[in-house]
Amino acid sequence: MMFNPPPPAEFIREEVLPALNLTITEAADQLGVCRAALSRVLNGRAAITPDMAMRLEEWLRTPDGGGPSAESFLRAQASYDLWQARQQRERRGGAGIRRPAVLAGDP
Repeated sequence: MMFNPPPPAEFIREEVLPALNLTITEAADQLGVCRAALSRVLNGRAAITPDMAMRLEEWLRTPDGGGPSAESFLRAQASYDLWQARQQRERRGGAGIRRPAVLAGDP
């Protein structure tokens, strides 16, 4: 079983903002988004969208072109979302999916 991945924006909330000595309001202003939108992402109430991933990539780009990519933010979001979905399915006891006979190994 896969481990529980951290919420993808946890790194920004816990590492980046303190290191840059920024509030959520200041970071939102620099990213060109409203404070509420960034707060929802940073607190795990909203997913990192492709648009937000591109904004984060540009915002965190270092002078030499390094830094996290939009793709890395989206991969982290997808991993987190998939883990959450699997946990929900386990709690419900499966999803009620009936596999086609040919794939299920039935004659």
